[in-house]
Amino acid sequence: MLRFVCTDMWKPYLLVVAEKAGQALNILDRFHIMSHMNKAIDKVRATEVKTLKAKGKKPVLTGSRWCLLKRPENCTESQAAKLKELVAINLKTVRAYLLKEDFQRFWAYKSVWWATKFMDDWCKRTMRSRIDPMKKIARMLRSHRSLILNWFRAKEQIALGAVEGLNNKAKVTTKKAYGFRSFEVIKLALYHTLGDLPEPVVTHRFCG
Repeated sequence: MLRFVCTDMWKPYLLVVAEKAGQALNILDRFHIMSHMNKAIDKVRATEVKTLKAKGKKPVLTGSRWCLLKRPENCTESQAAKLKELVAINLKTVRAYLLKEDFQRFWAYKSVWWATKFMDDWCKRTMRSRIDPMKKIARMLRSHRSLILNWFRAKEQIALGAVEGLNNKAKVTTKKAYGFRSFEVIKLALYHTLGDLPEPVVTHRFCG
């Protein structure tokens, strides 16, 4: 019997899972939740870049996109320096970034109760931030609260990192091939990618 299902927050997915696999624990993918936050930050940044330019102020956000979207430990030396410069400035983009980084603590909780308290507190602070894209994220988290907390209920029983890894491999494999015509072909391609199966030196043998 199916025990776990991992999806994003697309409504048709949630409806199908509820109808066809109601007995399974539906876990919302952590990667997609954080992806929504990154998109919100990018939107705040793009808007603020235009605002600063219109006011004739120093373009401090130029070249800052990736240092704001990456985790701090994954930044290059120049990106880390840029991030340090930005954090010292009171911009909406920086406040949105700090909210996102603060939310990363959510995934480290062991207790559903404490995780719930943290998320509720984070949403309250975010709704007071006056940053509309981040307030939209807070509303999204609240509306999917129960499903998000399933991540903790399944934490000791299923490794969701494997799901995220498979999704990423599938995207990269499909992109490298510029798409596939059938499921069977992508399945074979994923077997080679995930299983690291040996490939022939050449694909054809030519006879003289």
